[in-house]
Amino acid sequence: MRESQYQAKLIDELEHRFPGCVILKNDPTYLQGVPDLVIFYGNRWAMLEVKVRENAPVQANQPYWVKTLDEMSFAAFIYPSNEEDVLRGLEQAFSTGGPTRLPERQ
Repeated sequence: MRESQYQAKLIDELEHRFPGCVILKNDPTYLQGVPDLVIFYGNRWAMLEVKVRENAPVQANQPYWVKTLDEMSFAAFIYPSNEEDVLRGLEQAFSTGGPTRLPERQ
C-alpha cells in the first residue's frame, strides 16, 4: 500500500470516529517536517504524521515537530500497526485534554 492510499483510508476512519471534524493536509514544502494532517474537533486539535509502516523513512525534523506539537495538544506518528493505539489516544485527547481556550480580544 502506498502512503497516499493509507492516508485516504485513515481520513475516512477519522471522519467516522469524529463526526464533524475538519481535516486538512499540510503542505510539506511550506514547513518541512510538520505532520501531514491536522484535525480540528470542537475546540481541540491534533496532528498526525502518516507512515505506511513503522520503519518507513523519517525526515530529520519530523520527530522534533511531532514532539513539540504533542506538548501543545496531541501529535503522533501513525501507521497501520499502531493505528488503533494512536486513535484511542486521540479519542482521549479530544474528550479530556487539549488546549485551553484563550480569552477573546477586546
